[in-house]
Amino acid sequence: MDASVTLAWIHEDERTPAINAIARRVAKEGFLVPALWSSEIANSLLMAMHRKRMSQAGVDEALALMRRMPIKFDYTGHELTWRVILPMATHYKLTVYDATYLELAVRHQIPLATLDKELIQAARAEGLTVLP
Repeated sequence: MDASVTLAWIHEDERTPAINAIARRVAKEGFLVPALWSSEIANSLLMAMHRKRMSQAGVDEALALMRRMPIKFDYTGHELTWRVILPMATHYKLTVYDATYLELAVRHQIPLATLDKELIQAARAEGLTVLP
């Protein structure tokens, strides 16, 4: 699950039935994320607070929710950044951040939950199931 799905889940005005279904699934089954996911989420919450989209209480609530979720972090990806992820980003015209999610899903042969159109296309080209 990439940051786009996580943030759509956190922000009530971005939730859809598909996002809610993913939230229920990951709450039950857990999810695997690259180590950079926590930095992306933290930065997005900080920006939401700076833009007055969320209060400190809202950020604290979102963080409490994340701590309760069965999240498994993959720390292997950083070893693959230059050798695998950068070429993958170049090939699919993705950011290195998005290619990190793609590489993780490919390596583990797991579905990828994303709202990013370019990442969806790359994941499908790699034969992955894409959620939602």
